[in-house]
Amino acid sequence: MAETTTRRGSATRAKARGSRARGKEASEAAEPAEPFAGESPEVLRDYLRQMTLIRRFEERAAQGYTQAKIGGYCHLNLGEEATVVGLMTALRPTDYLFTNYREHGYALGKGIDAGRVMAELYGRTTGTSKGWGGSMHMFDVESRLLGGYGIVGGQLPLATGAALAVDYRGGDEVVMCQMGDGTTNIGAFHESLNIAALWNLPVVFVVINNYLGMGTTVEKSSAEPELYKRASAYRMHGERVDGNDVIAVREAASRLVERARETGAPALLEAVSHRLKGHSVVDPAKYRSEESVEAARSADPVVRFRAQLIEAGLLDEAGAEEIDRQAQAEADAAVAFADESPHPDVSTLFDYTYATPVAGEDRRLPADPLF
Repeated sequence: MAETTTRRGSATRAKARGSRARGKEASEAAEPAEPFAGESPEVLRDYLRQMTLIRRFEERAAQGYTQAKIGGYCHLNLGEEATVVGLMTALRPTDYLFTNYREHGYALGKGIDAGRVMAELYGRTTGTSKGWGGSMHMFDVESRLLGGYGIVGGQLPLATGAALAVDYRGGDEVVMCQMGDGTTNIGAFHESLNIAALWNLPVVFVVINNYLGMGTTVEKSSAEPELYKRASAYRMHGERVDGNDVIAVREAASRLVERARETGAPALLEAVSHRLKGHSVVDPAKYRSEESVEAARSADPVVRFRAQLIEAGLLDEAGAEEIDRQAQAEADAAVAFADESPHPDVSTLFDYTYATPVAGEDRRLPADPLF
């Protein structure tokens, strides 16, 4: 079998696959008897704070959209807060993140100020992309959030390329590439996983399986609905985790991220969670059964985690209410910041079309004469 050079030096493909097998064994290890055994109460309360902030932020984003303050499309992380926080906790600040268009919570989890995220939704110059990206195209070099992609699967080849760049430079960064369940049926998914496995690239692909690709159930669109199993076609490690459990997500993601950091081996993680609302803010989700809606509400990760902390004696009602109050205040302040921020000037419309000047670039506005 051919040898593969990793960032840690030369290693055989068999050795890399052996580490994958060990990772599988670790993922099947018995869970602790107590859900929060060995966990820091302060850290757990911070997880709840982050999850609650995402919830309140997205609720205000939905309100802003209905008020026509946010244009274009707007997709929310409502119901996926535990998945978002668990994944982001697994990354170092120097690690790279590529996401699809449902990325507001990931931007917050990457440490971007809530005001800058909301300002981007509002199309203001103080936003992460200076107001030109909007809801689906967040981008922030400093936090290493490299998009926000509106095209389904558009981020996968780019994330794979970023992992190749890390490997080529000999860095210790890891790339995480988030996507929805529908993305697993497009060509870029298979091409990206294939090349990542062939070249042993440090990228962790994460599928957020919320049971619906827009309005189509996974069972009706995927011959193999257990999406993590698709990794086996490329001899890549794959596993599934309960996306409503922030600690389970953190543990699974941390293990795969550090494994990629040490060996360069890619992996596929499937996080199963519910989408509390429609595909986008304007989607009434009439295609959903009453049973599925009730299942999503019953599994609400914010409500459930809050109750678990209180039951475990790690938080009282007053403390929980204070966390919610602070999150609401931060979301409200983000809206106020966005409202007060300026719109981009029309004269700057073409300023960020290309990273560097391009000869012959057409900068005519719609009403400008052709000659």
